[in-house]
Amino acid sequence: MSAQASAPAQPEHQPPPCDELKAEESNKPDEPQEQPDTAAAATPAAAAEEEAAQVEITYKSLVLSAHGGYDKVKLQVKKGSPAPKAGEVLVRVKACGLNFADLMARQGVYDRLPSLPVSLGMECAGIVEELGEGVTDRQVGDKVMVLNRFGLWQELVTIQTNHTFLMPGGMSFEEGAAFLVNYITAYMILFHFGNLRPNQSVLIHMAAGGVGTAAVQLCKTVDNITIFGTASASKHENLKENGVSHPIDYRGNDYVEEVRKVSPKGVDIVMDPLGGTDTCKAFNLLKPMGKLVIYGAANLLTGQKKNLMALAKSWWNQFSVTAMQLIGANKAVCGFHLGHLDEELELITSVVTTLLDLYKQGKIKPKIDTMFSFEQVGDAMRQMQEKKNVGKVVLIPDMPKEENATEEEKKKK
Repeated sequence: MSAQASAPAQPEHQPPPCDELKAEESNKPDEPQEQPDTAAAATPAAAAEEEAAQVEITYKSLVLSAHGGYDKVKLQVKKGSPAPKAGEVLVRVKACGLNFADLMARQGVYDRLPSLPVSLGMECAGIVEELGEGVTDRQVGDKVMVLNRFGLWQELVTIQTNHTFLMPGGMSFEEGAAFLVNYITAYMILFHFGNLRPNQSVLIHMAAGGVGTAAVQLCKTVDNITIFGTASASKHENLKENGVSHPIDYRGNDYVEEVRKVSPKGVDIVMDPLGGTDTCKAFNLLKPMGKLVIYGAANLLTGQKKNLMALAKSWWNQFSVTAMQLIGANKAVCGFHLGHLDEELELITSVVTTLLDLYKQGKIKPKIDTMFSFEQVGDAMRQMQEKKNVGKVVLIPDMPKEENATEEEKKKK
């Protein structure tokens, strides 16, 4: 048998290997085909939403926990976001004003607070983030100043729209936080009570502070006003730059004598934030037809904590006058407390409108002394209580400590 005959028979046509594989695959049972993962396609957006939902909203709040020293105002982090009710807006606060009333509240000698614990703060400035039901006079994104009896030293606040005022173009949040309390107070004392007119004279105590600075600027809007201003000697150059005619060092001189050297008959208006024996001096310094406006009791604050001896001394030396004495003296005595005008919204709004017109005309402008972060609230209160400030002390909810500096220090840099 030949070798050819002994070889196994081969098929006439053999498919190429690839065709064979295809045939095998075609004989396999059907398997489910992989579908495009639509869920996976939406993953980035969905994940972002889910992550945002899981991020817990928090905001800072400065809370008075008990009456006493600087350490009694504590920084707290609150959870969630307050929701505005009907007629309210939610404001993200960018800057807050520090006022003497806040110092008195910390010591327990201010009567316009609810029971503790409570967030302090009468004024702030920020951006509207959310509108409550029925709000049509404000829009999300509006820059506003806010005025209230308390509760504004927080990153987020809800407030009735009639307690907010639109900030004019060019006004910073720091200026907005320094505007309302000081300028409303000074304006109503000088023009509503004082009836300030050309060629008159005014004595302004603590003339380098927030209200004092505002009062000096407002006096300069009237022709030929003689301004006497008390402050420590280190602040006199600032007083002169602001427009004070006669700065007086109350620590080294008797301000009554200093005033009478220039104006023997006295002055037409005295703005008194001091109380005690200084109120008696103020009354005696008035010319006939003069007006004394009492708007504070700074002499009560002699340290971090409430001083019972200072309270007793102030009470013993408090000014007292009878109606018949007023008639004979041809003088007027008035009292001003912005915290007790919180229901007089129409009156306050008309004053703010006038003040904003003066701001737009460049006639008044808040002077910022120092900006502190919320974490530095104790330092901020000390700065004001020790009377180191020239202008307004402002709190910033979220500011690195290294950015804390006075306006004068920033100019030097």
